Amino acid sequence: MKITLVMVGKTEKRYLVEAFDEYVKRLSRYVRFDVRVLPDLRNTKSMPMEQQMQKEGVSILAAVAEAQEVVLLDEHGSMPTSRELAASIERRMVHGQRDLAFVIGGPYGFSSDVRQRANGQLSLSKLTFSHQMVRVIFVEQLYRAFTIIEGEPYHHE
Repeated sequence: MKITLVMVGKTEKRYLVEAFDEYVKRLSRYVRFDVRVLPDLRNTKSMPMEQQMQKEGVSILAAVAEAQEVVLLDEHGSMPTSRELAASIERRMVHGQRDLAFVIGGPYGFSSDVRQRANGQLSLSKLTFSHQMVRVIFVEQLYRAFTIIEGEPYHHE
C-alpha cells in the first residue's frame, strides 16, 4: 500500500518539522509514505474565503490521482479511536486498496469540488488544532495505527 499526505502550505516551525519528519521516518518501516506540499496561495488579503477555497481545491484535485481513495482531514469527519483507525487501514490493505491519500486543506477547509471527490472524512478531535500541529498529530496516529496492525507495543490499553 502507498499512502500520500497532501497538505496546503509548508510547516514553518522547526520543532514541528522535526517531529513530523521523525514520524515520517518511522512510518517508512511499514508503508510507502509520500508527502505532497502544495504552495500557499499568494495575495489572499482581499480574496474572499470561497475563492481561496476554490483555488486551493484546484491544487488539491490536481495532486490526487484518479485511482486514489481520498480521505479529508476535516472537523466534520468521523472520529475513530486509534484502534479503529488501524482496523480501517488494515481492512483497506486486505481488500487490495493500493493507493490512499489523506488531505489537510487550508485554513477555511475544502471546496465543494474537493468534498465531492473525497471518499471519506476523518476528524482527529473535537478540539481545534493549528494546521501545522494537525500534520504532526496525524502522522503520529498513522504510525500508531501501523504499530497496532503489527501488534507492536507502542500502543497501550
